[in-house]
Amino acid sequence: MIIEPRMRGFICTTAHPKGCEQSVKNQIEYIKSKGPINGAKRVLVIGASTGFGLASRITSAFGSNASTIGVFFEKPPAEGKTASPGWYNSAAFETEAHKAGLYAKSINGDAFSNEIKGQTLDLIKKDLGQIDLIIYSLASPVRLHPTTGVLHRSVLKPIGQKYTNKTVDFHSGNVTEVSIEPANEEDIENTVAVMGGEDWSMWIAALKKENLLADGATTVAYSYIGPSLTEAVYRKGTIGRAKDHLEATAFSITDSLADIHGKAYVSVNKALVTQASSAIPVIPLYISLLYKIMKAEGTHEGCIEQIQRLYAQRLFTGKDILLDDKGRIRIDDLEMDASVQDQIAELWLEATTENLPQLGDLEGYRNDFHNLFGFGFNEIDYKADVDEIVLVDSI
Repeated sequence: MIIEPRMRGFICTTAHPKGCEQSVKNQIEYIKSKGPINGAKRVLVIGASTGFGLASRITSAFGSNASTIGVFFEKPPAEGKTASPGWYNSAAFETEAHKAGLYAKSINGDAFSNEIKGQTLDLIKKDLGQIDLIIYSLASPVRLHPTTGVLHRSVLKPIGQKYTNKTVDFHSGNVTEVSIEPANEEDIENTVAVMGGEDWSMWIAALKKENLLADGATTVAYSYIGPSLTEAVYRKGTIGRAKDHLEATAFSITDSLADIHGKAYVSVNKALVTQASSAIPVIPLYISLLYKIMKAEGTHEGCIEQIQRLYAQRLFTGKDILLDDKGRIRIDDLEMDASVQDQIAELWLEATTENLPQLGDLEGYRNDFHNLFGFGFNEIDYKADVDEIVLVDSI
């Protein structure tokens, strides 16, 4: 079939298998171009199919020759219907990893569930014995709690008072004002249940109980802070509460791993175009301004550049890991540079529908968004027929 992007609001309902394959190949080539990283050799990535999770799996495999197990929840293809992009990404990753002689297996299902945890533990026992590095990079809007059976839904709301600010529809380029009503306590509790650290802690406890963590095992979860411009709706809102919980969980996990000399860290990463961030009011406008400035200064990074730098300059240097005053790894340092943020604050006040194409990088934002679904790659002939049925080798 000929596959074209079909947009519905903040999501694209189609994905291009060849484009997703090209995206994965581009990331692999970048990692290979940066040289080897003396990193972990047996790696579990929870949330391994897109964004930072996929970049972590690629960096582990092609930077450190690691054996990787990836867990994700993606929609496989059906006759006449494309898979979700993460499915095609994972299929391409496994193909390239196996070509390179690397161990790579994947599990598709709800990572919050006891069933998928059990399947993963069984696979580790059978094939790898123990794990040296666990990357936790889940980005789900809902969580069916495996113990209580309650379905929790996260919300993106400010806390305490209504929030009003500028936003942009990145499809049309229209800059408008948006208002979001404040969260109630139930909203906050649900968001923390989905996006906080409880599930991360459950994964580590399950692995440790079965003696599947190597001595000195490390686990890393990903977070975001962002600037004062977005903090009312992000870091000081419901998502911020969840991130606070996630960051606190790192310390309790580290305590639980003391007997095997293990450590848990939270890495604070840069703002990037993802399916999730595209749905957050204010963030697309902020990112379009950020991209323009960082590209002009030569400091812009995508997911793969961020994770390569995290591995090579923070996690695996052979020295103590550099942490901020709250015990977090900061790989958002270039974004949060004072001069960058000062420029954004000025441009923010000026931004309108008419001048945003000049002030910001809306085209770069759109291109990155299309890339998420396998579209917009120059190497791909999008007018050609392509087989939508692509299998992941190990599934």
